[in-house]
Amino acid sequence: MRNIKITLSYEGTNFFGWQTQPGKRTVQETTQEALAKLLGHEINLRASSRTDAGVHALGQVANFRTPNPLPIEKILSGTNAFLPEEIAIRQAEEVSVDFDANRDARRKLYRYSLYQSRIPDPFSRSHTYQVRQELNLEEMKAAATVLLGTHDFRCFETDWPNRESSVRTMNHVSLSRMGPWIWLDIEGDGFLYNMVRAIMGTLLEIGRGFWPRERMREIVDGQDRKLAGPTVPPHGLYLVRVTY
Repeated sequence: MRNIKITLSYEGTNFFGWQTQPGKRTVQETTQEALAKLLGHEINLRASSRTDAGVHALGQVANFRTPNPLPIEKILSGTNAFLPEEIAIRQAEEVSVDFDANRDARRKLYRYSLYQSRIPDPFSRSHTYQVRQELNLEEMKAAATVLLGTHDFRCFETDWPNRESSVRTMNHVSLSRMGPWIWLDIEGDGFLYNMVRAIMGTLLEIGRGFWPRERMREIVDGQDRKLAGPTVPPHGLYLVRVTY
C-alpha cells in the first residue's frame, strides 16, 4: 500500500469548508471524488487543517493510501483534470507509510488579508476583508508582538472549554502593507477554532484607535473571549504553508 502526500491550493468561496459534510460541497469530498475517478477506489484524505467555509488555501497538505501503481506524475496531472477550477493539486509525492498530514504537522502559517480604502474593490470582495476606516499599522504591529511565544490563547477561541489544551506557541507574527493591502502573517504549532480571525478582529480595534496597544496584553492574560475583538469574516483567511 502506497502513502501519497499532496499539497493543494483552493479558492474556498463556494465550499462549505474542508471537511466532508452530508449534502454539502466541501473541498475534501470534491478532491476525494476526483482521486477516486482516477485511481478506481474510494479515497480517504487526511488533512493538516480543517479550514472553515469561505477560507482559502495556498498550501493545504493531505495524504491518502492507494494500492494503485500509477506513477506519481500521472496522479498529479490526472487528478487535476478531474478537479473543478477552484482546486488544484500543486505537488504530489510518495512518502513513508507512517506519515500523517494532520498528526505530523509541526507548524502552520496563516495569512489574513485586508483591503483598507474608503472605496471598496469589487474584484477582491471574496478574497480579502475590506475596511474603510484609517488604520494605525504601527500600533497594530506593536500589539501583535504580545502574541509571540507560548500562551494560553483561549481568549481568541470561539468555543471553549475544548477537550484539549488551549496553549499554543507562535514563532512568527508580522503585519505588512503594500498600497491598500494589509497582511497579517502568523505561524505557530497549532491554532484554536477561529483564533486567527479573532486576533485580526482585535488588532482592528487597536488599529482604529478604539483600544490602546496595551489592551492586547490584558486580553491574553485575561483568558476570556469576551475581552477580545470580534471574529472577522472567513474570506480574508488563507492557509499558506504547513511545515513538517
